[in-house]
Amino acid sequence: MNQQLAQAARKLRLSGLLSTLDLRLQEAVTHALPHEQFLELLFQDELNIRDQRVIEKRRKDASFRDVKTLEDFDWSFNTGLKRAQIYQLATGNFIRERRDLLFVGPPGLGKSHLAQAIGLQAIKMGFTVLYRSIFDLVRGLQAERSPSELDRLMDRHLKVDLLIVDDMGLKTLPPKAGEILLELVMRRYENRSTLMTSNRPIEEWGKLINDVPAAAAILDRFLHHAEVIQFTGKSYRLDRAARAQKAAA
Repeated sequence: MNQQLAQAARKLRLSGLLSTLDLRLQEAVTHALPHEQFLELLFQDELNIRDQRVIEKRRKDASFRDVKTLEDFDWSFNTGLKRAQIYQLATGNFIRERRDLLFVGPPGLGKSHLAQAIGLQAIKMGFTVLYRSIFDLVRGLQAERSPSELDRLMDRHLKVDLLIVDDMGLKTLPPKAGEILLELVMRRYENRSTLMTSNRPIEEWGKLINDVPAAAAILDRFLHHAEVIQFTGKSYRLDRAARAQKAAA
């Protein structure tokens, strides 16, 4: 490797370029690359590495529970789910249009998987994403904090392009959870997109959050521009557990 080039790359903090410099130098000699093409390849290597770092940082900032992709999803298990519809959502158009999504259905049908997979695709397209279970969201915003800390935390939930709120309906939420959820929905309404998953029908949300008026206000705004997708079929987790038990017998 040309040591002067390597030293210059380090000083300029071009680590992506540096990581491929030796290979590109050999390639330039072997194939007699024109200077312009050689430089173009080097700069593209640097840009590619920087893009990957941005994606990785945003993925970590999103705090996904699991790293899930659309390719990992078993579309053959519950054939009632429209694959084309989910892939269309993964294009991010609903985020650009500031619309919302609601996945509704019993546990174990892949709602969380697809919500996180759509979130990951959104990150790859340059959007910012934050994933929270409804319990972590409420717990975090109800914790004892200084006013400035609470403002920063609320801003984080409000400013991301896509907020994913998962696991609505697994159990009854603590007191005043409805107030927190209502504030988030109202302030994000028509400004940013929110994707929620619910294991219970929306008619039961009033009981879940112990606040029927708040639930009605949440649904009034959230569903105004929302696409609702109903999940039906068999549970992946129950099926896997049954197969494992059968194999162990």
